[in-house]
Amino acid sequence: MVALANLLVAASALVILLLGLAHLLFTFRGTKLHPRDAALEASMKSVSPVLIRQTTMWKAWIGFNASHSGGAILFGLVFGYLALVQGALLFQSAFLLSLGLIFLVSYMALGKLYWFSIPFRGITLSTALYVAALAIHAAAP
Repeated sequence: MVALANLLVAASALVILLLGLAHLLFTFRGTKLHPRDAALEASMKSVSPVLIRQTTMWKAWIGFNASHSGGAILFGLVFGYLALVQGALLFQSAFLLSLGLIFLVSYMALGKLYWFSIPFRGITLSTALYVAALAIHAAAP
């Protein structure tokens, strides 16, 4: 039973890892994350945010997308590792289990509110796998 919980967390982590890697690729390759309006992209490349003049909205956009990808990749690697190599540590830590759930639920809410269906469905799948792992672990003697 416990091995199944580990595999479900690992599967959950893999989904997020793959989403993060795809997002990172789309951030730096191709135009999938570029605006459809060329004038908007040109404006983003020339206008600074109110907060600071040392960058442009375009550079901030790329940086935010890259760091967002990094967070998903980090979650996938760390929780995948914990599930497969340090399962006892993961499942004995209410902090780590809660942190993982909070991360996934937060991304799911962001996905529903601000993103599109593919990442939202992937994050929802990942969250369902994670919650199933928690339920199996809680039910184990």
